[in-house]
Amino acid sequence: MVKLQSKVLTKEKLKNYAYSLGIDLVGIANIERFKNAPPRMNPANMFPDARSVIVIARRIPRGSLRGIEEGTNWVSYTYFGYHGLLNTLFIQKPLYELACFIEDHGYEAMPYYSGVPETQPPIEPLRPGAVAPNVELHIRIAALAAGLGEIGWSKVFLTKKFGPRQRLHAIITDAPLEPDPLVTPGSICDRCMACVYNCPSDAIPHIKERKIESVVIEGVKYEWAAVDVGRCCLSVHGGDKRVSPFLAKDFPGLMFDARKQKMSEEEAYKFCWTLSTRKFRKTKEFPSGYIVEGHAMLQKWGVGGSYNLCAGRGCIRSCMDHLEKTNRIKQTFRNGSFIKRPRWLLPIMK
Repeated sequence: MVKLQSKVLTKEKLKNYAYSLGIDLVGIANIERFKNAPPRMNPANMFPDARSVIVIARRIPRGSLRGIEEGTNWVSYTYFGYHGLLNTLFIQKPLYELACFIEDHGYEAMPYYSGVPETQPPIEPLRPGAVAPNVELHIRIAALAAGLGEIGWSKVFLTKKFGPRQRLHAIITDAPLEPDPLVTPGSICDRCMACVYNCPSDAIPHIKERKIESVVIEGVKYEWAAVDVGRCCLSVHGGDKRVSPFLAKDFPGLMFDARKQKMSEEEAYKFCWTLSTRKFRKTKEFPSGYIVEGHAMLQKWGVGGSYNLCAGRGCIRSCMDHLEKTNRIKQTFRNGSFIKRPRWLLPIMK
């Protein structure tokens, strides 16, 4: 029989333990903040007795973005800032340990893998009166509800400490914890539109277009751009010739402009992943075996999963550079501005 620790589990006690595990940021929302969430995005439908949602963050090292900014290295960001950070022990081990800590105090804790569901296919409930699977917590809105920061115009989550440089996971628990205060809208993102002007696939509409998404939490309204997730996916996962040197090398005759596509997110994923996962027999004429070699290499370094070619040229790198220059975030660096040299984009056709 496991002996329970002191039954009193306070917010301060929980956060101190989380920080001791190497977690950078911790925010807490009470379950009431999710009362208006769609049924298949409501944490109470995963855990009906839930009282709190704890959202944690680990930082993306600024230096992991350097190789892509300079056009010289893609592995560091894929592994230490993207898929490798989300799907390895970097974030999952401390999340697991924190869940165990909560359960040692007598409360149930459900660790939750990060997700940002855009659409959910119609599925019948498994039992009468229940919500259909799969219920997915919108991790950025959860972080918003937990007071960690705000969703920037680009739909990337921003915190006062790191700007756009963090990855998020959560724990849903029946522990009654004091919620953190919400962040004031606009206290981090000043709608500078750097994300819009620097997005290689034109996936982010300008604020003048008034294409927005929004959520209201405790009477506070938060808004962000209705991003074209299909175009975004093309740039991120290697379907955009302007940001993928590997695609440009293996398909020099391909006239494919991501800015002009009208793909859904699912269609964009299928297109990009076909370029790296369909490996055919190697021949003298096709020594790479019909795959894009650089994409396959990044998939390997992405721990057999997702890789990132764009590294948020607009929504992360340009945003971060602006927030640092205008002193809107706390972490700054001795070497000054992140963007130091003329930026590169490849032509659609040479």
